[in-house]
Amino acid sequence: MTLVLGVDSSTQSTKAVLVDAEDGTVVDQRTAAHPAGTSVDPRAWLGAFDEAAGGLLARADALAVGGQQHGMVALDDAGQPVRDALLWNDVRSAAAAEQLIAEMGGPQACAEAVGSVLVASFTATKLRWLRDHEPENAARVASVLLPHDYVSLHAAEAGAEAFTDRGDASGTGYFDARTGAWRHDLAAAALGHEPRLPRVVAPGATAAVTAAGAPVGAGTGDNMAAALGMALAPGDVLISIGTSGVASTVSSTPVADGTGTVTGFADATGRYLPMATTINAAGILDLQARLLGVDHAELSRLALAAPTGAGGLVLSPYYGGERTPNRPDAHGVWTGLTAATTRADLARAAVEALLCSLADAVDAVVAHSGEEPRRILMVGGATRSPAVRALAPAVLGRPVLLPPEGQYVALGAARQAAWTLTGGPAAPEWPAADCTVLEADPTPDVREAYAALRDAAPALP
Repeated sequence: MTLVLGVDSSTQSTKAVLVDAEDGTVVDQRTAAHPAGTSVDPRAWLGAFDEAAGGLLARADALAVGGQQHGMVALDDAGQPVRDALLWNDVRSAAAAEQLIAEMGGPQACAEAVGSVLVASFTATKLRWLRDHEPENAARVASVLLPHDYVSLHAAEAGAEAFTDRGDASGTGYFDARTGAWRHDLAAAALGHEPRLPRVVAPGATAAVTAAGAPVGAGTGDNMAAALGMALAPGDVLISIGTSGVASTVSSTPVADGTGTVTGFADATGRYLPMATTINAAGILDLQARLLGVDHAELSRLALAAPTGAGGLVLSPYYGGERTPNRPDAHGVWTGLTAATTRADLARAAVEALLCSLADAVDAVVAHSGEEPRRILMVGGATRSPAVRALAPAVLGRPVLLPPEGQYVALGAARQAAWTLTGGPAAPEWPAADCTVLEADPTPDVREAYAALRDAAPALP
C-alpha cells in the first residue's frame, strides 16, 4: 500500500492524516494544539508538526502541508523569526491596508494587480505595519514566508530552498494571480526593502524531499487545500459555516473585483478560487441561543417550530460589522417585532438571517466566476444544526449537498502529495464521499425581506 501524509497547520492546531494514495482512505491520524492568539511564535507550529506528524512521517511515501492563509513569517539572514508571526486574524494592519490600496491607485487597480482588494488579513499589510511600527525588526527581515511555507520547509531535508504554491501566494498582496508571478516591487513597497520570497512550485510538482527521500508537495492555503480535498470542480460552490462564513467556487478565469466583495485567489490546481467571506456566521446562532437562554439543540427546535418568515420578523445580523456587504461599522438590526412575536420567531429569524447572508456571498462568487452553479455543498460546525440543514435549501432555492464530516484541508494536502507520485497533469481521482442531499421548497419571500432590510439598514438612525 502506498501511503501519503497530509498536514493541516491551522490557526488552532496541526492535524495530520495518513492516507491510502490509491483511494484516499484515512488509515491513521493525529493532532497537536497550537498556542492561542493572533501573534504567535511560528516555531510552535514546528513542534506541533513533529508531535502530530512525526509518528506518521516514516510510513509516508510523500507529504504536503496545507496551512492558514495570509500570516506573516518574517525571517532574518539565519532563517530565524525576527518576531512572532502575525496571523490572518490580526487586524492591527487595517490602516496599512488602506495606505497600500491608495498607493496602488485605488481598489480596482489593486484588484487588477493582485486579484483582490487588500484587507488587514493580507501579508502585505502586515509588512507595512512592521515597517511603520517596528522599523528595527523590519530592517532585519531577509525573507518572508507564509505559515504553510514555514512548516513545509521544516518537513524537507536540511538545506532545502523555501517554496510555496500559487494558491497561498495569491493571498499575500504581492503576487499576481493571473500571471503566477511575484510582484517583488509590491513586497518591497510594503516592507521598505525587497525581501527574498519562496519559489513558486507548479501544481502537482515535487518541491523538495524529506531527509528520507520522500517527495514533498508544494502545499497550499487552507481554503485551496479544502477545495482539493473535496474535489471541487468549476460549477461547484462550497459554503463553509464556522466563525466566519465563506462561499467559494472553482473558476477557469481570474477575478478582479474592485468592490472587494470577492477575493480573486488562485487554487491548487492551476485554476482560480474566487471567494466571498462574511464576518458573522455561526456566532449569529451562538448569540441568539444566549439571548434566549437555550442550547443549540433547543434553538434549532424553536426555529423549526416557527413559520417561514418568522412571523414577519427580520434580522440584519451584522453584529460585528460585515465584509459582505462591506460595512465594517455596522450593527445588528431587528425589524418586525410585534406583540405577537414568539421565542420561536426569534430563533427562526436568526437562522434565516445567517442563511440569507451566506446566500448573498454565494451570489457574489457566482456572478464573478463566470461559472453557472452545478452543485452547492455545505460544511462547517454550524451544519450540525437541524434547522440550518432544513432551511438552507429553502433559502438558497436549490438542493444542498452535505458531505460527511472530515479533515478536508489535510485530505487536500494528502491528495496533493499523491499527485507528486503520479506526475500526471491533474490530481489523482479518489472516490467521492457520499453526500446527504438536503431539499426543501424555495422560500424567495425570506430573501426578499432580508434584502429589503439589508438595503435600508445603512439609512436607519
